[in-house]
Amino acid sequence: MSDTQPEAPSLYAAREPIFPKRVSGKFRNLKWIIMIVTLGIYYLTPWIRWDRGPNLPDQAVLVDLANRRFFFFWIEIWPHEFYFIAGLLVMAGLGLFLFTSALGRVWCGYTCPQTVWTDLFILVERWIEGDRNARLRLHRQKKMDFRKLRLRLTKWVVWLVIAAATGGAWVFYFTDAPTLLVDLFTGNAHPVAYTTVAILTATTFVFGGFAREQICIYACPWPRIQAAMMDEDTLTVGYRAWRGEPRGKHRKSEGAEELGDCIDCMACVNVCPMGIDIRDGQQMECITCALCIDACDDVMERIGKPRGLIDYMALTDEVAERAGTPPKSVWKHVFRPRTMLYTALWVLVGVGLVVALFIRSDIDVTVAPVRNPTFVTLSDGTVRNTYDVRVRNMQHDAMPFQITATGHPALSVELEGSDDGTIMVPADEMSLQRVYVTAPPGSEPAESERWDIRIWVEDTTNQERVYKDTIFNGRAN
Repeated sequence: MSDTQPEAPSLYAAREPIFPKRVSGKFRNLKWIIMIVTLGIYYLTPWIRWDRGPNLPDQAVLVDLANRRFFFFWIEIWPHEFYFIAGLLVMAGLGLFLFTSALGRVWCGYTCPQTVWTDLFILVERWIEGDRNARLRLHRQKKMDFRKLRLRLTKWVVWLVIAAATGGAWVFYFTDAPTLLVDLFTGNAHPVAYTTVAILTATTFVFGGFAREQICIYACPWPRIQAAMMDEDTLTVGYRAWRGEPRGKHRKSEGAEELGDCIDCMACVNVCPMGIDIRDGQQMECITCALCIDACDDVMERIGKPRGLIDYMALTDEVAERAGTPPKSVWKHVFRPRTMLYTALWVLVGVGLVVALFIRSDIDVTVAPVRNPTFVTLSDGTVRNTYDVRVRNMQHDAMPFQITATGHPALSVELEGSDDGTIMVPADEMSLQRVYVTAPPGSEPAESERWDIRIWVEDTTNQERVYKDTIFNGRAN
């Protein structure tokens, strides 16, 4: 008997690169359009100018971290208005649920950044190295001759330029784009900018050029979550096995009349960026990009068979077609209780955000009572409470604000450093003001333990008013 132990089987399989074949058709054209639009928006938006007046940035879309503000064309979001960002995130989540429920992983197949940049990198690869067969031959060539080295280096350089432009475009959203561009090339930019560009360049280069489908399969959680959003009426890419099987290539051989429409040409497999065979049924790897539909429809037309052997369909369509009855229309699949509920919630959140945007005040006020001491008794018996009032002027001009207090007729207000009860707050800034509220001896606020009062701040130019409720502490404490 041999003393040697058998080697344990390897649990790791090296990745086999996927080289999708070029395909044309309505879905491929749609993906080209979406790629151009989304990349155009991403790369060009930081360069759009928007005049907001003096002393304010003229970049249309800007995340101004230094001043803790977000500018979006004519809209300005302040830190205390983060609920707008939260609302947009809720809308994005509901939109993802809606589209997945109606059309499967349509986000993954058409607009996911990983898909868009991978498509762009594959386009560059095909342009430099040739279509699928040429790239396969180059990959299988063991010897690194001059031609292979030249093609590889050319492709990697173009990828690197795209990746660097991607990282550069991202940092432009956080500061003035023309200024930062000059600083980046002259070495005057902040180290954080260089670090961010380097990280995003590296990740884009690796994810779009080498990892590709591995990111979708292993790094992205959405393929594992999507099942909860889909049901038997969700439209997704599928293969009509009841029409295509049994498949076979030889159409003139004996028994060919028993074959289905699928001629096993592998066109659907060769164009798939995920490297799967849609004829094997629904798979987690499928991103429903529909390129297999374009490839199969082209083959069906050439052999004189009806289009739609691979198509967008639902599980209920399969049951109906196998029974010989017409399937539901596309609109009945899309508009059903589940999707209408998602749509209603999406619209409700959107309308709420729009209403909140238009009714919000241009003044923001916080009132903080000074607790040490809670009150002071003056020599004449008057009780005085002190408050720190922060007034934020969200207008683009300096404005005068008057501060008053209500809650009892005996209350009076004094402002530190102001004789007339008003303060001037610069445009788009916040001012901290020490405010004294006094109650004469014998008045209810002065003799009570706690008395509810309201601090008012009024813009004297347009009479817009806001208030904050607080407490006046009396001698009964």
